[in-house]
Amino acid sequence: LDGDPFTLGVASGDPEPDGFVLWTRLALDPLAEDGLGGMPARTIPVGWEVSSDERFRRIERRGTAAARAASAHSVHIELNGLRPGREYWYRFRAGSHISPAGRTRTAPHPATYGPALAMAFVSCSQFEHGYFTAYRRLAEENPDLILHLGDYQYEYKKGVYTIPGGNVRDHEGPETVTLATYRQRHAQYKSDRDLQAAHQSAPWLVVFDDHEVENNWADDVPENNSDTPSPEAFRARRAAAFQAYYENMPLRRRSIPRGPDIQVYRRVSWGRLASFHMLDTRQFRDDQACGDGYKDCPDALDPKRSITGDRQERWLLDGFRRSRAQWDVLGQQVFFAQRDNTEGPVKKTSMDSWDGYAASRDRITKGWLDAKVRNPVVLTGDVHAHWASDLKADYDDAGSKTVGAELVCSSITSGGDGADSNPADHPFLKINPHLRFYNNQRGYVLTRMAKDEMKADFKTLPTVRTHDAKASTKATFVIEDRQPGVKQTYLRPFDAPKGAARARSDDELIRQIIENETQRP
Repeated sequence: LDGDPFTLGVASGDPEPDGFVLWTRLALDPLAEDGLGGMPARTIPVGWEVSSDERFRRIERRGTAAARAASAHSVHIELNGLRPGREYWYRFRAGSHISPAGRTRTAPHPATYGPALAMAFVSCSQFEHGYFTAYRRLAEENPDLILHLGDYQYEYKKGVYTIPGGNVRDHEGPETVTLATYRQRHAQYKSDRDLQAAHQSAPWLVVFDDHEVENNWADDVPENNSDTPSPEAFRARRAAAFQAYYENMPLRRRSIPRGPDIQVYRRVSWGRLASFHMLDTRQFRDDQACGDGYKDCPDALDPKRSITGDRQERWLLDGFRRSRAQWDVLGQQVFFAQRDNTEGPVKKTSMDSWDGYAASRDRITKGWLDAKVRNPVVLTGDVHAHWASDLKADYDDAGSKTVGAELVCSSITSGGDGADSNPADHPFLKINPHLRFYNNQRGYVLTRMAKDEMKADFKTLPTVRTHDAKASTKATFVIEDRQPGVKQTYLRPFDAPKGAARARSDDELIRQIIENETQRP
């Protein structure tokens, strides 16, 4: 090869007690318009090795894989036979070139809890809206496991999805519609060194949301004014998007797409400590009710509507019944708790979230109550802000009991810098008393899961317009064993900057948060 082919880094994912997936993709010219990374149209042998020490003095396993042109020269290695609950390091070789080394680990033995789990979750990394500094700061935390809950990459062409103050950098190529353009876009994101650092730091569990295909799509229904408006064109687009997604993610063979269909909902156990139910809330959902957006919509209550589809719902409820985990964690994409944006009897909620599929949410909630799940926790992305909330059996009954907890991570970059604030001032928390926290800065959530509690640090960055921003903790919440709901143990005081504009009215703040979530071309 004429140069270093490991320009897109390395990754690992889907850990099990005896193994994990290793990933890389060869690209000499990541931004090549044909999406093939400037690679020759032939199969390239890629050596790999796994070591129990970071200097690769104790090699545990090694082998050779074939990087084929038909798969954009991506490589997926599924390993087993390793020891549970152990750290490993891995790397690849192609010709005389050696990849960076990645750190990964196996899950604990199924009969043990293992030590406390340092788990982080992230979402929404719009390349144009800022630098991926939050990924770098997350890598520096040395987590054991990272969940990516969707919007790993965005489909828009340069200059279409802009933020106040202007975009920091630009997308290459047109809107992603074809396999070549999705491959090119993934390669542009994967070329970012901060994102590479996060992949190299820990195994990932990934699921997609909408922008990996197209904004707010639902099953076979594209968004309004789509570049692929017909059912046939949109299914072809889905097939291209899923093929590129699999090629660029550390997923197992069970997720190899079949045309416009892909299997990403799955269950990953972390010993007896946690069971991660990773969901797909896009591919099987009914179309958004009442034309999408925030609406007072009777159709959102239709008991036949589903955000998961019947088969995935049965799979999830069966998982609840079988679970013996200390923590049952739903890794999923869109807001689960009710969020009414209007004071008074009229209820206006987001049709793209679980609010638009209220009966579906009720069935899932009843499912974990009937199964006597010990500690249900929902993890969410999508909305470009940090949130924490209690989950209720009945959101319209002020005295309804708390039956779970939801933690929502902000975006890595999407929406730009945002701003710090005092969460107590936000009208959403006044209208919805089960909502306990809000912050509109960029960042991630770092959790520590132990037998007795799950602690969540909401990390924020003051800006994503520079590479050197530091991360700090805005708030810490604790979920105690068998005590559903969130308890705040720390809040960084809000210090309004000098010369700050006048305080906004509640109506202005509500408009701002809706725009932050839904601003689209």
